[in-house]
Amino acid sequence: MWEAGALPQTPRYLWTKETMIEISNVSKTFTLHNQGSAVIRVMEGATLSVAPGECVALTGESGAGKSTLMRMIYGNYLAASGRIVIGDVDVAQAEPREIIRLRREVLGYVSQFLRVVPRVPTLDVVAEPLLALGRDPGEAREVARDLLERLRIPERLWGLSPTTFSGGEQQRVNIARGFAHGYPAMLLDEPTASLDAQNRETVLSLIEEAKGRGAAIIGIFHDEAARDRVCDREVNVSGFTPGMAA
Repeated sequence: MWEAGALPQTPRYLWTKETMIEISNVSKTFTLHNQGSAVIRVMEGATLSVAPGECVALTGESGAGKSTLMRMIYGNYLAASGRIVIGDVDVAQAEPREIIRLRREVLGYVSQFLRVVPRVPTLDVVAEPLLALGRDPGEAREVARDLLERLRIPERLWGLSPTTFSGGEQQRVNIARGFAHGYPAMLLDEPTASLDAQNRETVLSLIEEAKGRGAAIIGIFHDEAARDRVCDREVNVSGFTPGMAA
């Protein structure tokens, strides 16, 4: 058995060493209530596993279900059937309080969009995942400072709300926030999209460091060079989509 507490800033749970993320025979339907309650099957039989220290890329054409699968893993969408086990929690069956704990301690999500409470300073936005875990505020803000410096957010902006920033700056703040805590599992949605060469290199280095400490990662990477560099293998989601060929 592998103790996640051995990793930096991770909770004290026990998981098998071989698998951190286990997705088994997952399906998803949407009910169109404004169209006679028609039921649309969008995914079936989704199955994959990710080991600690491994990065798996979700591939497939637009509409294949990459984002849908990511949202089910994070618990934003409810799976119609199957199991989505992250560490010791089956997201497909978990209670809301378990999902909240999982997101706070175990499963990080770096999306393309920054969603924060207005007027909260950028430094506190980045430090928030650590503060939520009870980390010392000074230590949490020091981690935030280091990440903001690495991602080239000028110090003069740290006391301002990131809602006032440019799109590229907001994306980098979102990345810093997502990597502040050493999550044992991570979801990455286009983490290098629209970044310049220097910041792209920083983000790829952050992903490599996360893998090095044992994080299991699932990501969507349209940047083929980035995918080739940090991903160990690919899973074509089209094979899980009714009516689409893998």
